[in-house]
Amino acid sequence: MNYLVVYSSKSGNTKKLAQAIYDFLPGDKELKPVQEAPDPSDFIFVALGFWVKDGHPDPAAQEYLKRFNEDHQLFLFATHGGALKSEEVEQAMKEAKKLAHKARIVGQFSCQGEVAPEVLEAARSQQPPPDWIAAAEAAKGHPDQADIDNLLHLLEALDLPW
Repeated sequence: MNYLVVYSSKSGNTKKLAQAIYDFLPGDKELKPVQEAPDPSDFIFVALGFWVKDGHPDPAAQEYLKRFNEDHQLFLFATHGGALKSEEVEQAMKEAKKLAHKARIVGQFSCQGEVAPEVLEAARSQQPPPDWIAAAEAAKGHPDQADIDNLLHLLEALDLPW
């Protein structure tokens, strides 16, 4: 089976999850940043990771999500500074699924990711500050080993021909 792990990562958080997925997958596989990602048509399974920006998948991931068709099994994963089950995160996953509406979504995962200090500073200076800023302090150190373990347990539970 041909596997592809694609990620868009601004601070390294999503890349960390992508690497864990890549290491988990057996056999013939590729790991690529979204800017270098090949056509998904050459792969039976694709894991696509993105960072959440204002309740949306980041712009580069949005463009790549449009390239999927009904032959693809797609696993979505994301990192964000907001609370785990926040409306912003739920909205971003819904939008990702809508953009890749032709693909067969086989699972999804999200976890907090540490927000870069300069991004936090800029967000705190906004009036009013964005809602996610309150949860950003809890994102320090994430994704951590527990996040990665949760991700891998979810992948193990998928009914896919590993």
